[in-house]
Amino acid sequence: MTSTYRTLSNQLRFAYGVARRRPFDVCVQLTHRCNMRCGFCHFWTSGTDPSQELTVADYRRISADLARLGSFLVSLEGGEPLMRDDIVDVVEAFARHHLPVIYTNGWYVDAPLAAALFAAGMTQVGVSIDYPDRARHDMSRGLVGAFDRAWSAVETLRRAAPHGGSQVHVMTILMKDNQQDVESLLRMSERRGVDHHLTLLSPRRTRTADDALSLPSPPRSTDLLRLRKRYGHLSTFREYLELIDAFLLGADMPRCVMGQQMFNIGVTGAVTPCNEKLDWIAGNVTEESIASIHRRLSKMSQVGRCGDCWLLCRGFSHVLGSRGSLKGWADLAARMRSR
Repeated sequence: MTSTYRTLSNQLRFAYGVARRRPFDVCVQLTHRCNMRCGFCHFWTSGTDPSQELTVADYRRISADLARLGSFLVSLEGGEPLMRDDIVDVVEAFARHHLPVIYTNGWYVDAPLAAALFAAGMTQVGVSIDYPDRARHDMSRGLVGAFDRAWSAVETLRRAAPHGGSQVHVMTILMKDNQQDVESLLRMSERRGVDHHLTLLSPRRTRTADDALSLPSPPRSTDLLRLRKRYGHLSTFREYLELIDAFLLGADMPRCVMGQQMFNIGVTGAVTPCNEKLDWIAGNVTEESIASIHRRLSKMSQVGRCGDCWLLCRGFSHVLGSRGSLKGWADLAARMRSR
């Protein structure tokens, strides 16, 4: 089976699963290791030893196990996932049945690695960039050179992508400190011919003394939707952007469906509703099947009552959960163009 045919087959199975209300999205944390020290992230402080990380053999088995439930959008995250020497093999393991996406800070990206990742079946890659200027981005990451390496990674990945910029996007975390910088960032990604996504901070990660690492002030939704119309490469779901103000103002939010059609697999194999609730463990993939864990997970009473965040992953689950909305399907089709 060619890579293109395999990807198309997985896309069709993915869409079928969404329409049938099957699980369709999983976040897989490959490592807690990271070369940066971002204030909005806690994973690099976990101290999880590399020897405890799941292996490629584990991920091959997990991929096949997930395939019994359907075809998934598999977000490969960290830490910094490219710190794993076997990252290409991990991508290949998931690409057999699913649609793997990598989120990276861009530091370790070079032309050979970019080519190898796409050849292995990576369907999409997001590079995290939060500020339009070198000084603030480098300071926020605790590493001089982070800004330049991130944009270099964006360009390298775009050149390597079989379908160009539609397979690469900049991921920006929307905070109080950068809420006025969104259009500047959009201009930068537009010039480089790649997509762009936005997500709010996790409220758990905003409980610091640093006022910059706090949620943006409302109103935001109207302005963000205006920018989405102006910049066609801002491909974040409209329904997600529409509900940002409701969350910021403390209004009632849609019921969280994480743990049902979406869930998280941690570094050591623990399965939780999402990567914000790592203590809500339903089981471990090294000990039992994902199907049996998922049945238990979907019945956890506390999951649906949680309203702690409005991260893009929760928005994704809202937009496409329970068969999705017409607007959500239209936005998904636009995001998957040429892939």
